[in-house]
Amino acid sequence: MKALLRKTLLLSTLLIGISTTYASHLPDDFSWDRQSKNSGESMPLGGGDTGLNVWVENGDLLFYISRSGVYDENNRLNKMGRVRVTFSPNILADKDCQFTQVLKLKDGYIEVTGVKGNDKVSIKLWVDVFKPVINLEATTTLPTKMTASYENWRTEDKNLPDQLRHACFGLTGYPDKVFDFKDETTFIKNTVLSYHRNRDEYLVIDKCLDQQGLKKRKTQIPNPQKNLTCGILMKGKQMVAAKEITGKYINTPFKAWPLVSKVPTKSHELTILSNISQTPTVKQWKSDLLKLDKYQQKHSSHSKTIAWWNEFWQRSWINITGDKKGAELSRNYELFRYMLGCNAYGKYPTKFNGGLFTVDPVLTNRSVKGSPDYRAWGGGSFTAQNQRLVYWPMLKSGDFDAMTTQFDFYLNGLKAAEVRTKEYWGHAGCSFTEHSETFGLPAAATWGFTRGKGGRKRSDKIPYGELANQWVRLHYTNQLEFSFMILEYYRYSGRDISKYLPFIESSLTFFVEHYKYRQRKRNGKSYDENGKLVFFPSTACETFKNVKNPTDLSVAMTSVIHSLETLPNSLLSKAKKKHWHSYLARIPEINYVTDKGKKRISAAVKYGRSINTDIPELYPVYPYGIYGIGRPDLQTAINTWRSPVLNGRKNHISWHQDAIFCARLGLTSEAKSISIRKLQNSGRKFPAFWGPGHDWVPDHNWGGSGMIGLQEMVMQAVDKKIYLLPAWPKDWDANIKLNAPGNTTIQATIKAGKVTKLIVTPKARRKDVIVLDKATSK
Repeated sequence: MKALLRKTLLLSTLLIGISTTYASHLPDDFSWDRQSKNSGESMPLGGGDTGLNVWVENGDLLFYISRSGVYDENNRLNKMGRVRVTFSPNILADKDCQFTQVLKLKDGYIEVTGVKGNDKVSIKLWVDVFKPVINLEATTTLPTKMTASYENWRTEDKNLPDQLRHACFGLTGYPDKVFDFKDETTFIKNTVLSYHRNRDEYLVIDKCLDQQGLKKRKTQIPNPQKNLTCGILMKGKQMVAAKEITGKYINTPFKAWPLVSKVPTKSHELTILSNISQTPTVKQWKSDLLKLDKYQQKHSSHSKTIAWWNEFWQRSWINITGDKKGAELSRNYELFRYMLGCNAYGKYPTKFNGGLFTVDPVLTNRSVKGSPDYRAWGGGSFTAQNQRLVYWPMLKSGDFDAMTTQFDFYLNGLKAAEVRTKEYWGHAGCSFTEHSETFGLPAAATWGFTRGKGGRKRSDKIPYGELANQWVRLHYTNQLEFSFMILEYYRYSGRDISKYLPFIESSLTFFVEHYKYRQRKRNGKSYDENGKLVFFPSTACETFKNVKNPTDLSVAMTSVIHSLETLPNSLLSKAKKKHWHSYLARIPEINYVTDKGKKRISAAVKYGRSINTDIPELYPVYPYGIYGIGRPDLQTAINTWRSPVLNGRKNHISWHQDAIFCARLGLTSEAKSISIRKLQNSGRKFPAFWGPGHDWVPDHNWGGSGMIGLQEMVMQAVDKKIYLLPAWPKDWDANIKLNAPGNTTIQATIKAGKVTKLIVTPKARRKDVIVLDKATSK
């Protein structure tokens, strides 16, 4: 291994430079000079927990409103409506208008301008990072009337057909009717008020409790759906209510509530406030919304939001120069990181299948004629295998404040996941299934319906507590990966994780107790003849079914326990560390096979059938880092990557981790090639709207896995060591700033495969930095 590494003397002025300061990087504006054909050509805007899709179509400015946590009775993540803004006279509608739409990335807002001769309209749209408030400011050279129409398509109660229930994934295949209930929308004086209050008698949580035999445990499980009310208040400066109108956008009828300027003016303002809360009455919810309105009038400050975005961009960057394709990748990395920053403070994690930025579904899949609320794979059901890739890149990007939303998802669902375990198997620990609803129980469709169809039908032969869905039937392992992520979050940031330790320990407890329980049922003993746990029946990711001792599970448990042991005693007591350490000897070892004299990692000891294309064999490489740069026996992992057994399972789309694996293995040319395919322009007007791939548009686990791959190519953190350029192409010059463990930041200038300037903060960490010689890269 030593022959592969060249440790550079960090006191060399070649690397460190003389100055102790480093130029910051701020992103360039992203702009369009033509209007859009439809919402599929929209531009993302957001802040805090609110996201907008913004576009100009036929002279009208339109935007969808999304916010984290807008879940209806069916746990569908609904839009909060659409707003259409137009002017009279309207030069934006003139074919001779000089048009620009600019995303001011540095400051986090959008500016739209139209110029025709001496006439000009300028619109600034921004979302407050600290309060759920959308602000629009417009100026015109001539006195102009502005019309702002709130458009809503949920205007009557409907039966939601099964082909559209993927938007509420848990009810896909549900044998009875699923109701899509209307919103309440009205004018109040010269404002528009629209809200949806969940009908408590139709909540999906109650369907799950009844279906899964947990009705008697109802009082033990927190209910995030009950009394939930979500809605907006729209008002304009010197604007009055006009006549309600109807219309149709793409394939969805809607009703509109317009506000119009009282008189023509050169200055216009529009404000939209939202409220999401569980209140005993709608009256209380309205009162809270009006309090926000009064607060906003006194405290609204665009400068605070701009300052937040400016600070966000100073946390990290990867700016590739001198190579057109490399520059495209780093620009798209930047655009996608911005999209993640738009839900930094959401109550719920950013959804892998579109985040806050989905649009009319027919523009993603022509066969889906649903409303803008539709997305494949659901809104309130979170798919762990996909969600993890949205959050792993935030460690190196330094976006620690955005990560706790995902951690809280597991903390909030912990009680339900423990209750179900105790009910079904009589032992302790939490069992989060692959598709978990916001309340911690499995999505109903994965449990299966007794009167369902096909793969969603539950057979009497399925053991109670297990799922009918064959892909995720025994798949609980990702609760360990999120446990490991929390521990890595602590290693990188040093921030308090004490409230998450019960989830981590409960996750480990489940696997210990559950497989002791399984083994006792087989032969009356808790362990095998070697004193080991027997992980059977189990699953290796979603790919290999009915397996024994899957590799991804073994390395997950080992890594989590090792990480727990590194915590200070003030966080985890010596007694608890000793307890978990005792189980290290109980965990089955990784299984290996030899093909044509080459040792490689096996996915499990005993294989069942294969139904997906994950690569669990390489989870010891990523995320768990047992193999890789700076680790022993790197060749075994490389043999695994190059083995024919992976044929048909390699890919660059969606959640595939191929670029990450190659970067961790130091395979530069392969990592580069896959990253180019992963992070190149999406083919849509907004280049970071990838997908649908396996999922939806924009595919957030596509972007997240792309970010991770690029980060791992330039920097890897192994124990206390920091490796620079482990898989970095010589023809990609770059300026980078990334975060490393121990509250460390690495800033570097890279030229022709060499680090020409390096600043490590704190300075004491310079001794731990190792620069790899690119001449030895495979």
